[in-house]
Amino acid sequence: MGYRVFIFVLLMITWVLLSGQFDAFHLTLGLISCALVTWMSADLLFREREDPVLQRVQEGWGVAWYFGWMLWQILLANVAMLKLSLSPTALQQVNPSIVHFKTKLKSDFAKFLLANSITLTPGTVTIKISGDDFYVHAINDEAAAGLDGEMERRIASIYRCEGAARRELVNASVKGNGNGRGEG
Repeated sequence: MGYRVFIFVLLMITWVLLSGQFDAFHLTLGLISCALVTWMSADLLFREREDPVLQRVQEGWGVAWYFGWMLWQILLANVAMLKLSLSPTALQQVNPSIVHFKTKLKSDFAKFLLANSITLTPGTVTIKISGDDFYVHAINDEAAAGLDGEMERRIASIYRCEGAARRELVNASVKGNGNGRGEG
C-alpha cells in the first residue's frame, strides 16, 4: 500500500507543477486522474513492490540522471547522423546490420528502458526482444559500435542487476551494400 501512496504523491506533485492551475476544479481533476493512474499502473514503475521507499527514491534519482546522460547520447548520435547525411560519401558509409546481444537485465521495466533508449538514439532501432535476446538494427558500423553495453551498465546500476555489464555483441545477420535492403 505504501508504494501506491508514494506513486500517487509523485504523480500529484507532477500534476501540480506541470499544470500551474491551483483552483478547486483543476486540483480535483488532478486528484481523480492521479488516483486512477495509480490504481491502474502503480506496479509498472518499480520492479519489486516490497522494496523500501528509500530504494525507490534512489531508483527515481538514478533514472533522472540516466535521462540526462541519455539526452547527451542522443545529441551525439544526431551529430553523427547529420555528418553521415551530409557526407558526399554517405552511401559508402551506410552499412545496415542487425546486432544481436543478450542482456543481463531482469526486470521488464529495465528491458523496456534499454529498448527505448536504443530506439531513441538516432541510427539504431530495437526491432525485437525475445526474453533476454535483443535484436537491433544499426544504420552503419559506428552506430553498431555504439551498442557497447554502456546503456545497459547504467540501467543495471540503477536497478542493481548483477552481472549486467557482461555482454556479447554478435554483429552479423544482415550486412548491406548501401541500398538498405540487406543484400550484398
